[in-house]
Amino acid sequence: MGGCSAPNCSNSTTIGKQLFRFPKDPVRMRKWLINCRRDFVPTPCSRLCQDHFEESQFEEIARSPAGGRKLKPNAIPTLFNVPDPPSPITPHIVLPIKHEPVEKDLNVGDHGYARRQPKEDLEDEAGLQRAEEERPCSLCQHYKTQLEQQQQHIARLQREAKDMKKRLQKLNKIERGLQMFLYEDQIRALTLAKRSRRAVWSQDTVLTARKIRCAVGVKGYEFLRELGYPLPSYRTLCNRLEPKMMVTTSMQEELAELGLGILTECNGSEGNAANDEGLIGVMT
Repeated sequence: MGGCSAPNCSNSTTIGKQLFRFPKDPVRMRKWLINCRRDFVPTPCSRLCQDHFEESQFEEIARSPAGGRKLKPNAIPTLFNVPDPPSPITPHIVLPIKHEPVEKDLNVGDHGYARRQPKEDLEDEAGLQRAEEERPCSLCQHYKTQLEQQQQHIARLQREAKDMKKRLQKLNKIERGLQMFLYEDQIRALTLAKRSRRAVWSQDTVLTARKIRCAVGVKGYEFLRELGYPLPSYRTLCNRLEPKMMVTTSMQEELAELGLGILTECNGSEGNAANDEGLIGVMT
């Protein structure tokens, strides 16, 4: 928007000054021009800034639609910085002289945010303005829709976070229950594919698996592994145990005569399962 039309004044809206249009009423326009000390014909873009009006020329409470201060309906600018002002200037256009209504007869001002019009026209314009204000702005409606979508998305994420928290608590309880009879590597193996070669077994797991195999036998041990119980394979057990010399039962007496200690794979009932295989481990 342009700047102020008053002489020796360069105020504009860019520095926070509020500008007002010249009134449409010929009599009041003539007063503005005479006090302004300029010989020109105002255009629709001509403005005077707020610095040329005394405080008494502004409404105390009312505001313009843009939120700025509002001039009184009969406001006249009187503050101008013009050294040695010339005599009042008559504009090029001969303005008709008409009786100026008193202040109480004025309906509204006409400084860009209101126009002097007949009362009936003002009522029609007020009705149109109210209808315009009641009609929702397309941009506001777009932002409102986006806000509602964001709120729905946030609510959905909050519900998902709540469900995940419950699932995590449930999994923690399950893990604590598994830790009562499984080692960490066995719990980790449950997350791998069945019979995965990536499983890394600890020495405690290998020793426990050997005892289970001696207790339930070969078929029982393999049946547990088929069900998904996290146990190492028989090959892993053989590779992880200490080196032993495998002999048959017929060689036990000869080894005893040589004074070699015989270490069976299992003790008590465990030995029966090992003897079913026909193998006995003897320490070297």
